[in-house]
Amino acid sequence: MENRVWENYYLSGDTLVDESNSDGDNLSELGCMTTSHIAGSRGSYKKKPGKKSSKEPIKELGKKSSKETSKESDSKMVGKKSGKALLREEGLERTDNNLDQTTWPQVNPINQKNYYTEYLKRDDQILPLRLLQEDRRNKMATSAKDKDRALAQSKSNDLPSADVEMDMDDEVGMDELGGSASGLDASGTKIIVIHPGSQNLRIGLASDALPKTVPMVIARKWKNNESEEGDEEPTPKRMKSDDGSIPEPELMFGQEFATQHSTMSAELKIHMRANKRRILPNSKELVANYNRRTPPEEIKEHNDPLRIDWTEIPRHSHQAPDFFTGNKALRIPDNSNPRYRLFWPLQRGWYNENDYESKNQLYRDICVIIEEAIKQQLNLRKKRDWAQYSCVFIIPDLYERQYVIQILEMLMRDFGFGRVCFFQESMAATFGAGYTSACVVDIGAQKTSICCVEEGMCIENSRINLKYGGADVTETFIRMMLCDHFPYADINLRRRYDFLLAEELKVKFCSVNEIDISVQLFDFHLRAPNQLTRRFYFKTYDEVLLAPQAYFQPTIFDHSEKLKGRRTLIARSEDLYDGSPNDPISSAQSAVIQLINPQTRANDQEQHTNDGGPNTHPTSTPMRQLPNPFGRFAEHENTPSSAMASPVPEGDDAGEGHVNGTPNTLGSSVRDDVLPIIALDTAIMTSILHGARSDERKTRDFLGGVMVIGGGSQVRGFYQFLEERLKEKSPGYAKDIMIGTPPRELDPQVVVWKGASVFGKLCGTNDSWIGRMEYDRLGSRLLAYKCMWAW
Repeated sequence: MENRVWENYYLSGDTLVDESNSDGDNLSELGCMTTSHIAGSRGSYKKKPGKKSSKEPIKELGKKSSKETSKESDSKMVGKKSGKALLREEGLERTDNNLDQTTWPQVNPINQKNYYTEYLKRDDQILPLRLLQEDRRNKMATSAKDKDRALAQSKSNDLPSADVEMDMDDEVGMDELGGSASGLDASGTKIIVIHPGSQNLRIGLASDALPKTVPMVIARKWKNNESEEGDEEPTPKRMKSDDGSIPEPELMFGQEFATQHSTMSAELKIHMRANKRRILPNSKELVANYNRRTPPEEIKEHNDPLRIDWTEIPRHSHQAPDFFTGNKALRIPDNSNPRYRLFWPLQRGWYNENDYESKNQLYRDICVIIEEAIKQQLNLRKKRDWAQYSCVFIIPDLYERQYVIQILEMLMRDFGFGRVCFFQESMAATFGAGYTSACVVDIGAQKTSICCVEEGMCIENSRINLKYGGADVTETFIRMMLCDHFPYADINLRRRYDFLLAEELKVKFCSVNEIDISVQLFDFHLRAPNQLTRRFYFKTYDEVLLAPQAYFQPTIFDHSEKLKGRRTLIARSEDLYDGSPNDPISSAQSAVIQLINPQTRANDQEQHTNDGGPNTHPTSTPMRQLPNPFGRFAEHENTPSSAMASPVPEGDDAGEGHVNGTPNTLGSSVRDDVLPIIALDTAIMTSILHGARSDERKTRDFLGGVMVIGGGSQVRGFYQFLEERLKEKSPGYAKDIMIGTPPRELDPQVVVWKGASVFGKLCGTNDSWIGRMEYDRLGSRLLAYKCMWAW
């Protein structure tokens, strides 16, 4: 059929309309007719009579028969089938009852422009916080029931109700404190406080006035003792000539040590002349001549009132114990059969990885030392009863996450304590001394930690950890004495009795008071196993003052063995997602490392640039440079080593980033390879600089509240000498600087432990307890919610 036949027709809805028909008469009601029906009946479409149509094609169509029209339409047009018809023919038509294909819940796509979730945004969705809230509600309900019961009993017995209410309030306070309504828990008899150190372990109940002090050492059966291990060189290590002979005592420890020793001695003479103190011109010669020609005096055993009771070892080796701990380990004879070797699991605030072959043995020794101390010192022999006790464990300010996680597992799994709480050393020191804000300087045996505490919380960016302490002063004192022909020339700090003797000599004779500097005569008793007691006489001059002054010139210490074995057993803690190290680091500690080795800053910037980042600090917005209040105290240095390690003056890039609020985080390799060693007064000023953040009021508060604690500070006149050094560093704040001592004549060594015991007995404010049930479910992840600082 030709298209021109239908050119005058169009569809309007279901009606076929002729354009030429001005009357608008309908030709046909199409309804559901198909194209073939229209073509078959096209001949019957007629116009109204009386009107002449100008369209001839309709008449021509009318002349054709219906059969011809049908054949023609079938041959030229094909009908289109609906989708349902096609599905019906192919057998894919849906015949079910319109149910979904699956009962699995369908998740609608998230609107990326505006979506919101409450996951882990409410306290009741976090297990530790939910348990804490439930515990408080239970305590309130229990206290209300007990109060109602007491009121009912008082009415029945005609007793006053006000007194009963007061008693019940007190009892509820005890309940919140210890976990049960008993006065014993309230007094701290069920709380064990543990403070481990590199040399000593302090442990006791929170109800005790003072802790028990135990050496942090264990002696195990070994083929050789510690003095026979390795090359059997004594400590301090003596230099030898090319022919194997020992040089003169002045050069026994190398030219570098002799030069620094002479420099410190000359500076002391200049300072004493400035203070108009008398100096003998030949003091050194008098001391050396007397020590060289004075022989020791032997004393019979029955004439020695202070003879030592050495640890007895059974004659048969198979009957000898596998290990000894504490003082018994230090009193084992060096030539015992079988041999025992001393192991110190913690050294310089780190794990002692150098003396161990496996980390499991290292963990085991720490566990055994603490377990034996609890059994022997606290008289808690039955381990099954430990579940009734809580534990407050003291950790360093700049801790390692692996250390804290391992200690938590040990306290929960091995010891089975009911609750565990961690507390930082500087916070514990302020609790023990009653300070609200202070700069805490803790000088230990092998490390020195400095931290500013404000309102009972540590300022994270002010934490500094230096790897020297009282043991370095002891070794330096012995080396200076040997340079002056010390009569006991065979002293070896690797031997147990020599180590105890050296510590005794340091405590007795060392001082930083210039008034005590003169040629003085002293004596000491050498008590060795299976030998007669020998009495030595010796003279000293300036050695007793120069040794503790090495805190302010630490380059004279021997640092050759301090990084040996580091990271050989225990890897550093890394982030679970990006693999970066996540041990805490402060901007003050980073500044110390950069002051020691400025190349580390350049290396970090170069590595950051190579990684695609800009060679600048990652600050979000430009910040105004703040002034450095200590920028001028580098001009008042006296010694070259201190000047090298002084805080950076104003305008230097090494100090800008920290003061402005962008702490520089050094790479993990830098933290492990560089030993943080700078002068003590410089470290204190650096810590205050980063803690106060250029706030004048905070700076004066911290300088006026410097609290020195620790066994390494127990040197006569040390507080006054440190105060003078700080005033020389910062003369603008000279009238504000004050060195505080622990109140109530408390031993500086136990201030930290005392503060932790006070914290453990707090009522209703300590939310950092970790329980058994929540630890079994979440493990070490609890520390993110339980620590009082940012984990």
